[in-house]
Amino acid sequence: MFTGIVQGTGRLAGILQPAPDFRTHIVELPEHMTDNLQIGASVAHNGCCLTITEINGNLISFDLMAETLQKTNLGRLKKGDPVNLERAAKFGDEIGGHLMSGHIIATTVISRIDSNGQNKTVWFELPQALKPYILTKGFIGLDGCSLTVGDVTEQEFNVHLIPETLQRTLFGTRNAGDVVNIEIDPQTQAVVDTVLKFIQNNPQALLQNRTE
Repeated sequence: MFTGIVQGTGRLAGILQPAPDFRTHIVELPEHMTDNLQIGASVAHNGCCLTITEINGNLISFDLMAETLQKTNLGRLKKGDPVNLERAAKFGDEIGGHLMSGHIIATTVISRIDSNGQNKTVWFELPQALKPYILTKGFIGLDGCSLTVGDVTEQEFNVHLIPETLQRTLFGTRNAGDVVNIEIDPQTQAVVDTVLKFIQNNPQALLQNRTE
C-alpha cells in the first residue's frame, strides 16, 4: 500500500529488452530512498506498484509486463526521463494522503493548465468510464500523487496544486498533452458500485422514492 505522498523523483537510467509486452526499467533512485532496499520490495512509479528485481547501488531494476505497459504511462518513458517515486508504506507511518494500492486503472491527458500566482490548476480529460467515481472534493491518485478533485464538468476535471507539490513531483514540469496515470479512490468506487448495483436490482424502490 502507498499514501500518495511522492517521496522523490528518480531518473530512468536504462531500459532492457524493450518490447510491447515486457521490459526492464533501471531507475536511479535518490539517495534518501535507498535505505534498507530489498529485492522483492515494492516501489510506486508514477503511482504504479512495481517490484524490485535487482539492486546495484542506487540503480534499481524493475520488470514491467504487458498489462503495466498497456494500462499506464510507464511504457512511454525514455532513457533519462524522470518518474515520481514512493516506497511502500509501513505500519505506523503517518498517512498524509490517502491509502492507494498502486494499481493504475487508466490514463488521461492534461487538457489545459491555468496559473494563478504560485498556484496552478491542472485540467484533465474525464474518462467517461470513470465519471461516476471522480467527484468534487473526492480523492484521486494522479501519477502517484494523492490529490483532491476540484471541479468536475461533463468532459473535464481539475486539481489545484500548491508550490510544494509542483516542486516535489513531476507536475512542476507537466504540460498540456502529457499522459498521466489515474488511480481512483477504492472507497469511493466501492460505495458507488454498491449503490448502482442496488438501483439496478431494485428499480421499483427508486421509482417509489421519487413518487413519495
